[in-house]
Formats: sequence, C-alpha cells, structure tokens
Amino acid sequence: MLKFLSTTTNKVDIKGRVSVPALFRANIGPDGFQGIIAYKSFKHPCIEGADTSFMEQLSERIHSDFGFFSDENEALATVLLGKATQMSFDPEGRIHLPNEYLEHANITEAATFVGLGNKFQIWNPPAYEKHYEVQLEIAKVEAGKLGPIARNLSLGNKDRG
Repeated sequence: MLKFLSTTTNKVDIKGRVSVPALFRANIGPDGFQGIIAYKSFKHPCIEGADTSFMEQLSERIHSDFGFFSDENEALATVLLGKATQMSFDPEGRIHLPNEYLEHANITEAATFVGLGNKFQIWNPPAYEKHYEVQLEIAKVEAGKLGPIARNLSLGNKDRG
C-alpha cells in the first residue's frame, strides 16, 4: 500500500511544530502509535519520516542483508536507527521537529513534505525545488529502464509504444 503521496508545504511555528499533511496522518497508526519516526537523511539535507512498520522492515532488512556483526550493518543501523526519533502527533496533527533536525534541513518558516510511497521527506522549500529539478533529470534518464507503458505514464512521453 502506498502510504505517502503528493507534496505539501506547511508553516513551521516558532516552537518547531509543523502539521503533518492529513493524507499522511490518515495512513499512520494501525499499530497504535499515533505519530512518525524520523531521522536526518545521510544523502540529502532533509529529514526522512515513516511509520513504525516501515522502520521495522528497514531494521530487518539491514540485519538480513548484511551480517549481523558486519561494519555495514553497524553503520546503517547507527545512522538510520540509532539517530531516529519518535514524534507523536499533537491534537492538531502537528509534530515537534527538534532543533538538530531543523538545522540539518535548514528549515525555518516552512517545511515541504514529499511523499515517496512508503516513506516521506521533509525539506526546506527552496532546497526541495532544486532537488526536484535534479531528480527530474535523473528520472528522464532512468525511465528508459522501465517498461514502455510505465515510461510513457510517468513522463508524459508521446510515443505510446
């Protein structure tokens, strides 16, 4: 099931609280935890977030794909799981982003939530626009690896073959 779709920008208040998009919140919580788990992306200047089921799958994957005591396992588990933070929703559907996270993503007055299917990212809005343009160019190249129908649907290609 795709839990996180679309892109939404919301205001961040002076206390670092931001409203998680309603469509994202609607797909979180069947395990009883009403909130998200977030961590600082090690690839981009953004915050990555997901529900507990995704984080459980990520943990299992790290441990199964790499030897339990391997350096790769330890590195990924330390960066992704060891620095992750559970963030509960308040009654208005907001989360509190710690200063460390705000600084990492250079988020001040607004935050852009970007759905990526089973996880999402939280960006500084202008930084996301630049990131999107780079990703669009990569997607145009990589679309050639998809089947013809998917390639045409995803990039509006006029060649429907």
